[in-house]
Amino acid sequence: MTHPTACPRCGLRFNCICHAEPTLGCTVPFVLLTHPNELGKTTNTGQLMTRTLPDCQRLIWDRVNPPQALLEQIADPRYQPWLLFPGDDTTPASPFQAQPGKTPLIIILDATWQEARKMVRRSPWLAALPRLALVPQADSAYALRRNQQPGNLCTCEAGIAVLQELGFAPDADRLQEYFATFIDIFHAEQSGHQKKPPAHNKS
Repeated sequence: MTHPTACPRCGLRFNCICHAEPTLGCTVPFVLLTHPNELGKTTNTGQLMTRTLPDCQRLIWDRVNPPQALLEQIADPRYQPWLLFPGDDTTPASPFQAQPGKTPLIIILDATWQEARKMVRRSPWLAALPRLALVPQADSAYALRRNQQPGNLCTCEAGIAVLQELGFAPDADRLQEYFATFIDIFHAEQSGHQKKPPAHNKS
């Protein structure tokens, strides 16, 4: 049996979601600092952000070799860097507040919660960044992996929450719809068939 070729844009074989891909207007730079274990995972939702946000790049985290370009961007006085990560006694998290004349730079750890904690602990340059506090407006709809902790968001849901926090509510809504489409077709895609539309009851 011949399987369909994967879509070159969304990577899906049986349930292409390119028709649902929005064009977002937020020009705030986002950086997905991705743990190497995430590469190639079909359950990774960071890809939804890199396809839709105009300025969203993915960099691979390396404990020994930090991404030099990102370090230079963080040090650039034109930017206001934020790390999306819970605060602690040493570095408390704060709600977003814009600094006049500076462009926000949002850094999101694209990893499991366990991996993200190790990334911060093993990278002093990350641990020293100002942390962005978010209060999720709803429970996570992401249930594609085991051992999900209550209250934690996946990468794309975190991005949606940040867009809301930055005042880009329409973009947040459109990305939420795109994310919902991905979640809806995921299991059918993994099973190797097209998801059938819901049957309509005849009146």
